[in-house]
Amino acid sequence: MIVLDASAAIAMALGSEYGRALEGQLLEGETVLAPALLFSEVTHELVKYVRAGCLGQEEAVACGRDAVGLVDRFCDDGELWVEAMGESVRLGHSSYDLFYVVLARRTGATLFTLDKKLQDLSLSLGVNSVWLTKLEGKRGPAAS
Repeated sequence: MIVLDASAAIAMALGSEYGRALEGQLLEGETVLAPALLFSEVTHELVKYVRAGCLGQEEAVACGRDAVGLVDRFCDDGELWVEAMGESVRLGHSSYDLFYVVLARRTGATLFTLDKKLQDLSLSLGVNSVWLTKLEGKRGPAAS
């Protein structure tokens, strides 16, 4: 089971290098979850792409549809917010990110994110997270 955050969903929808790498980590038939917050976060990020001139508005809408379309089941934020808020206060981390962490922890899922701070937080809490890093300056089989 996978919990997908906005950074991963957009990368996958755009077919970026990291998005393709994440797709390669999905098992056939594996369930993808996300908090309903994903809609807001995908919207927020894609507006940035449009304003920066990286995508036209129609392209951004199509990308957003593809991104949220990757999710098999959206979980009600109303069932997550109290725990997400408590953890945000306790850990001093973004409450938005905690929705994804709480959902992954509750379901025993692996978190797909490209957000380094969120990856670090997941690791510190014992929540599985897929790590994607570039091996810059490396040579040989490990670099491929």
